[in-house]
Formats: sequence, structure tokens, C-alpha cells
Amino acid sequence: MNRLLLPLITCILAAPTLHAEFKAGSAIIDISPPKLPVLVNGSMLSRYVDKINTRVNARAIVMSDGKTEVAIAVADSCMMSREVLDDAKKMAAEKTGIPTDRLLISATHAHSTPASMGCLGTDPDPSYVPFLKEKLVEAIAAAKAAQVPAKIGFAKANAADFTALRQWIRRPDKLAEDPFGNMSVRANMHAGSKWNDAVGESGPEDPDLSLISLQTKDGKPLAVLGNFSMHYFGDKDISADYFGLFADGLQKRIAPDGKMVGIMSHGCSGDIYRVDYKVPEAQRPKPTIDEYTNGLLDIAMKAYATIQYKDDVDVAMAEQRMTMQYRQPDKQRLEWAQRIVTEMGDRLAKTPTEVYAREQIILHERKQTEIVVQAMRVGDIGIATTPNETYAITGLKIKAASPLAHNMVIELANGGDGYIPPPEMHAWGGYNTWAARSAGLEITAEPKITQAAIHLLEQVSQAPRKPWQLTSGPASKAIASLKPAMWWRMNEFSGPLAQDDSGHQRHASYLGGIAYYLDGPHSDQFCADGQINRAPHFVSGALATDLADLGTAHTISLWLWNGMPTDGRDITGWFYSRDHSHGISAYGEHLGIGGKSGNTGKLIFQSKTLQAGKTEIPRWTWQHVALVREGEKVRIYLNGTLEIETESPPANPTSTFFGTRSDLDSSWEGRLDEIAIFPTSLTADQIKSLSLAK
Repeated sequence: MNRLLLPLITCILAAPTLHAEFKAGSAIIDISPPKLPVLVNGSMLSRYVDKINTRVNARAIVMSDGKTEVAIAVADSCMMSREVLDDAKKMAAEKTGIPTDRLLISATHAHSTPASMGCLGTDPDPSYVPFLKEKLVEAIAAAKAAQVPAKIGFAKANAADFTALRQWIRRPDKLAEDPFGNMSVRANMHAGSKWNDAVGESGPEDPDLSLISLQTKDGKPLAVLGNFSMHYFGDKDISADYFGLFADGLQKRIAPDGKMVGIMSHGCSGDIYRVDYKVPEAQRPKPTIDEYTNGLLDIAMKAYATIQYKDDVDVAMAEQRMTMQYRQPDKQRLEWAQRIVTEMGDRLAKTPTEVYAREQIILHERKQTEIVVQAMRVGDIGIATTPNETYAITGLKIKAASPLAHNMVIELANGGDGYIPPPEMHAWGGYNTWAARSAGLEITAEPKITQAAIHLLEQVSQAPRKPWQLTSGPASKAIASLKPAMWWRMNEFSGPLAQDDSGHQRHASYLGGIAYYLDGPHSDQFCADGQINRAPHFVSGALATDLADLGTAHTISLWLWNGMPTDGRDITGWFYSRDHSHGISAYGEHLGIGGKSGNTGKLIFQSKTLQAGKTEIPRWTWQHVALVREGEKVRIYLNGTLEIETESPPANPTSTFFGTRSDLDSSWEGRLDEIAIFPTSLTADQIKSLSLAK
């Protein structure tokens, strides 16, 4: 080799990798229906609307790093089918040259927009759908044409006051009827509006208000893409709902001259609404849609002011198409549906029973469908999608596992394939589980779609997913310092195992109905860095373990949150039990809260006799309970104060349950957390420190 070339080759090899110039463009296109009246979906039954309250739009961003070009379009629409969007993508690809698998198109889920797909009692509006497809193409093409050298940044703010759980768990004795005539509904939307009928929320909220901001190289705003998990506000006639008001508000606040595009995409909101049922109705804020939107904009603008921008970013995108099975009606349900649909003739459904009868026929005929999942990366910013009404917990799972520093999850993207509750929630019923196009995918759809989204984020980032774990605060460090034999922090996203954090690998098993990842006690004490402590809600389920080697000197420490009214049944609920599975013996022990049969709301300890505490425990509050055994002596503490002192033979059976009694009587309806078992009898001072009592 010529020695004169060596310095040049060395220089080339040592040079940093240079990205081509990052470009971005944005556009907004009016998609308001040109012909009225128009069919509107978002309700169970069909309706026509002949007035426009606010214009509805398609907003688009196109980004390129010189090698890869991608587009994001968000339409003011309740839902758009994969078939409609596949057609629009094909048309857009032909016009712009952007490949179809580099096009992300999503719906805001406004319930006051023209119907572009059939769902429940509504068919798509036949004259609107072709118009919508053309306008989506127009928006993407306009954004591509508007590309200029650009830079990008990300911000995230906490907007917890603007979102809340709308799906609540009903009491086991307050089931509701489904449209098939069965008393099957254990959880449903807005059940929390009647406190006496409900025991608590079924999952976590996602308070993240995320922003992706695009500017020109010299700092002029191009677009801001927002993402938030709140189902919809509700508006009259044709309207873009709070999504459109937020997008317009961003533009007015950031660029009053109108030379930027604001966008609000739909976060994972299947079980989310704006009304917080934890707050008494008389004290509950009742904002107008404008007040709600402006409050959210105030938070967004504070976050926007903190954004730092990069222009040396590359772009990557990946897509996976998956075949999903529809849940099929059995022979009896199919015959029931066929009889009702025959009586209906050609008209649309007028009652929920007719709606779900018609849906059984449709699912039976279709059998399966294809869905689309995508992930996009721009620098260190990740965007994942689901084609569903996805629960907040699913979005949290995806973001927690993403290898990327900044993330958002856009739902109802590339299709409108209905609710996908986590598998454990299907047993609880509610319209988010009733088989229909609005909730018809196989029971395992949620974990399959979640894993596909995480895998695609790994693919576009070329990095492995992050293991998720809870941080440690002073309270968790105090537990660890006392050297528990077993310690379940119970912060899992799903079962079947509760991880043992003692280091002894004594994992426990979740059994039966469990709702995961709800708020736990004292996050500022149990976690660091602003993380939320997490806990499961027991829905007649249990946590099971084996204490065969536990000596007669030991301590059981836990936090509990009772969801049942204490006068709702004879025993409010048993939360600890050591006895033979599916039975009780003279040599077991059980700890719970009394109900209307006596000792209402107070701790009760059952062994050979029943002993009760002195203090009534408030509903829906976190309390610390510790059982200390020293041979036959038993001391039970509530929030660091001695409540019960008695003598009882040590429990003989090894099977141990948290969340139920061993014979499944009066199972716990509420949350448990931070269950720690110590192989020694802790002192009163040690118990007080664990209870965080001052």
C-alpha cells in the first residue's frame, strides 16, 4: 500500500459518523365533512349530525435524516379502520414516495366527528370515508413539501389533575348485568360514581403530558406534537373536542402568526377519563371544555419552555403486522344472535342487546383480522403505537421497557381494533370486554401487542429493553436493614409471581383476580427520584406462599388499603391467613377487618378464639399492620400502636395466603403492599419505625 495514503485512511477511519441534515415539515388540512348531515360514531347507537361546532382537521409532520423519511398524521376522528388507513397510506406513498411502512396515521378519538369505520351500532358514513382518505394524503404531501432544515426536542410534564381512572371495580355483591342477560359485570366504566357499589380503581393512570417540538435551525417553531392519556372531554355537534382546542391553543401561544402546527395525539386512554371519582361529587371540579384545555395548555407551555434541541439526529422506523383472532360466540350465543338479527331485518340496532347480537354475527363471519404495530425513533426520542383503545397500564409498560431516553405511546394508530384490557381483566366483564368489534380481539392481545411494541423499540434503537424496578426510599431501606426472610414489594405490571426483594428468592404466587400497578403507600418514603410506589388491588384474589421453615418467633409486616364499606358484609375482609388450603382448622390463624356482624371496621384476629382491636380503620386509606409472634404470645399493631395482645398456639399449617382466608371466605377487596416476613419478633420501637409513625 502507498504509504502516502495511510494518514488519509487513518483520518477517515477516526472521523466521527456524520448524519445527513435533519429536516422537518408540518401541515394542517381541514377534514370537516363537506356534506351534512353526517353519521357520527363514539356512542353505542347510530346518530346523524347536521351542525359543525368546531372544524376538524388532519395535522401532519414529515421528518427526514437524508436516508429515512417518516410521516406522522393525526386526524380528528373517533377511529379509523386499518383498511381505510392502508388505502390512504398507499395513496400517500404513490404521491410522496414515503413507503407505507414509514407512515403513522392515528385518530384523536373525539366522539363528535364523522364516522369513518363501523363500530357497535354505527356504520361508516359512505360519502365521508373517500373524502377523509384524500385529505390525509393531502396533509402528508403538504408536510413533506414544507420540509426545511430543523432541530428537535422533548419535554414531559405531570398533568395528573387532568386525568383519572374511569374503570372501577364493583363490590362482589353488586354485580351488573351484561347485554347477554348474565350477571357478570365485576368492573365497568364510571362505576366509581356510586361509592357504595364500588371498591376501587382497576388500574393506574398515566399523568405524562409529553411534547415533541420541532423548530427550524434558527429557532422558529414548526410543530409541537403533544401526547396525553385522557379519553375525551365531550362536545356538541361536529367537534374536534379538547384535542383540537389544545392543538389550536399551542399554535396561538407559541406562534400567533399561525406559522406552526400544534397537534394532540391520543395516549393510552381506554380506561381513563377526566372525572376523578375519588373526590366527593360536591368537591369535584367541573370545568368547561375551554377551562380544561387552557389548564392543560398552561402545563404544556411550562414544559415547552424547558426544551433543549438537537439537529444531529437520525431517524428509524419499524413495523410489524400481526394476525389476531376474534373471540367467537359459542353455539348458544350465535343462535341467540341470529334470532335477534333476523328480527331486525336491514335496520341498524336500536338497543344494546341488538347491538351485541349483530356484533356476534360479524365476529363469527370475520374470524380474524390483521393489526399494525409500529415504533419510530428520532434521535433519543421513541414513539410506539397500538391500533387499540389501550389501557394506561399498557402504555406505562411500554415506556418503562423502552431503551430510549424519551418516549410516548400513540394509541388508535394505523387502525381501530377496539379495547385490549390486560388478560386478567377479561374475567371482570364490562363493555370493554364484551365480544364485539369494539373489544373483540383474543384475550392475549394486550401482552402480544405490548411485546411487539417493545421489540420494535429495541429494533429502532438497536439496544435491549430496560429492566424495570422500583427505587428504594428510606422506608424500603428500613425494611431491608431488618433483614426480612421474605419481602414482596408487589410492584409488578402483571403476574403470576411476586418478586422477593429480600434476596432469598422466595417468590410468591398471585392467584385469582388481581389488578396490578396501582398507587401504593407513601411513595416519597418507599421510592426515590419522584417514582410512584406501586401495589396490587385484590379482586377476590390472593397472594400465596409456603412458610414451612418459619419458626415460632417471627413478624409479619404489611400495608393495607380497604375498598369495602365496613358495614357491607359480615366480615369486611380477611387479608392474612395461615391454614390448610380451602379449609380452616383449629391450628390456623387469620387476620382481617370486622364487618356488620361485629367489630365493624376494626382489626380481628381469629385462631381458637376471635380477638378484636379498638380502632376503626377508615376506608380507602393506607394503614400499617404488624403481627408479632413470640411462641404462643401474639401482638398485633395498627400504625405502630398495639391493638391486640393475646395467646394462641403457633399456626401449624405451612400454606399462607394474603388477600383471603384459607377457605376463601370474605376475600380482601382492596390493596396490599410491602409485605415483609421477619424471622424474629420485632420490638415495639422497630414496628413503630416500619409504620412510619412519628
